[in-house]
Amino acid sequence: MATCVATPNIAFVKYWGKRDERLHLPVAGSVSMTLDETLASRTTVDFGGFPEDSFVLDGRKGEFPDVIGEIRERAGIARLKARIVSRNNFPPAAGLASSASGFAALVVAATDAAGLRLSGRDLSVLARKGSGSACRSVVGGFAEWRAGKRRDGSDSYAEQIAPARHWRGLVDLAIVLDGARKKMPSRAGMRQTVATSDLYGARVAGMAAKISECRRAIIERDAPALFALVMRESNNMHAVMLDTWPPISYMNDESRKAVCVIHELVNNGREPVCGYTFDAGPNPHIITTRRRTGGIIKALKEGGVKVRRALVCGAGDGPRIVRG
Repeated sequence: MATCVATPNIAFVKYWGKRDERLHLPVAGSVSMTLDETLASRTTVDFGGFPEDSFVLDGRKGEFPDVIGEIRERAGIARLKARIVSRNNFPPAAGLASSASGFAALVVAATDAAGLRLSGRDLSVLARKGSGSACRSVVGGFAEWRAGKRRDGSDSYAEQIAPARHWRGLVDLAIVLDGARKKMPSRAGMRQTVATSDLYGARVAGMAAKISECRRAIIERDAPALFALVMRESNNMHAVMLDTWPPISYMNDESRKAVCVIHELVNNGREPVCGYTFDAGPNPHIITTRRRTGGIIKALKEGGVKVRRALVCGAGDGPRIVRG
């Protein structure tokens, strides 16, 4: 038995779209920051002589993850059943990357419980098979997910750009506007976009340059460049979603109100203070520095944004096994 705590990541450059849905292979790469344990999934995996496999997520029975079968085969314990219990301290399926932290915690806990000692690359590949973005959450700090070219996905994994300590002042201010489960799951949305969006090809063509610029901004701790990049990248992805047929809109009126407030802050200030980014959900992630968070929250509220909860997450060190 083993227990692991893992955290979501926030993508600065997002991968929206897959070339292989079964293996979760992306059309293009992405870049992210793994968050600290302000947002976290805690997963316990127990292999034993149980009558059947079971998986409980946030107190409810869930679909048993396929990746456990591969882990059992590798460890030579195929006859053992698994009991899995996982819990998130934040809303699932609301654009806060609960699948990323959940599958990262699952894979790390399961391999430890099975007695496997895998490389970071192998763990990333396994996590990706559960949820694409989970491959980045097994890497601490700042990570790039390489899309890869092989059909079997063996060259599609995340690797670290810089450790969490590289940019301790940088934070993700996660603003919870709506904790409801989204109507369009990310996987279905991606499939629809790839099949129907006229703008998608142009997005993919520009991804390599965005990833290169994002890596540079992280390595050089160039906050103005990073803030501008994440906003334009987020807007591009959501524009492609709107170009999908029928159109997809994860953002709502409160999301758009938050965008307007942030642009007022950015345009009226003498120096860039932050940049917003939205995953597949209505909740903005505002990339900024820790000392700016109070002022940004105040500005959002004064601008009429209905902030239900504000969470300040710095860069995290990646999954950890909980002993005892």
